[in-house]
Amino acid sequence: MNRILILGASGFIGNTIYKELCSYYDVYGTYRSKKSFRKNQHFIRFDMDIDGVDEVLKEVKPHIIISALRGDFDEQIAVHDVLIDYVKNSNRKIIFLSSANVFDAFTNFPSYEMDKTLSESKWGRLKIRIENKLLRIPEKNYCIARVPMVFGTGSPRVQEILAHHKLEVPYEVFPDLVMNTTYADKLAQQIHYMVNRNKKGIFHLGSTDLIHHNEFIEEICKGLQLKNIVFKNVYTSNYDRFLAVIPKDNKLPKHLQLTTDDVLKDSIKFS
Repeated sequence: MNRILILGASGFIGNTIYKELCSYYDVYGTYRSKKSFRKNQHFIRFDMDIDGVDEVLKEVKPHIIISALRGDFDEQIAVHDVLIDYVKNSNRKIIFLSSANVFDAFTNFPSYEMDKTLSESKWGRLKIRIENKLLRIPEKNYCIARVPMVFGTGSPRVQEILAHHKLEVPYEVFPDLVMNTTYADKLAQQIHYMVNRNKKGIFHLGSTDLIHHNEFIEEICKGLQLKNIVFKNVYTSNYDRFLAVIPKDNKLPKHLQLTTDDVLKDSIKFS
């Protein structure tokens, strides 16, 4: 049985992936501070600011590493340097959760798997830097999973909308931003498929269609029945700008593909 280590398994996305995989594989996860994980013997405390990830690797000896880490950028680079050496030298695999922001300098069109990356944001440049390190090792040793904005039931973004409504604080929307989206449960199922089928290379795990950011947020609010919510329109361009990762070369099976409507339904299903 594959032994899997999820770095960042206490976060929203990492924990959703853990719950998806734990019934099928020998899965371990790391947490930084949440006390609720201390009694779970499959969770290991790891603070990348003070702990060495090599100790976690020695303890777990994973066949597959799923990186959903957040935190200090320099520390993330250092951790991934160790992970890359580990998978290369032991012939293991890392699945790296990247971001649509690796393309945020390109605003005139959506992006596909083999497109050149270029970012103006610190977050996007971090992801590109780690991606480039992975691209220097054999393809069999990595999957790069580029992810757009994540919504869904209980997601931080939906919780943020609810909090703004409760406090009667204007919620920022971007009418000139054309994007695609995903939700955590579907993302976890896609990662499960990639593990099960031993996939390699670059994958774009977003919806197959596009929507303006303000329209999407308005539809969520309508579905959640949030009356009188106030929006603050933020324009960053005179024209539509795209931030979307569309699957083209490495498409997943039909049942693992998703649309904007699927994301909306999951985001409001417990309203």
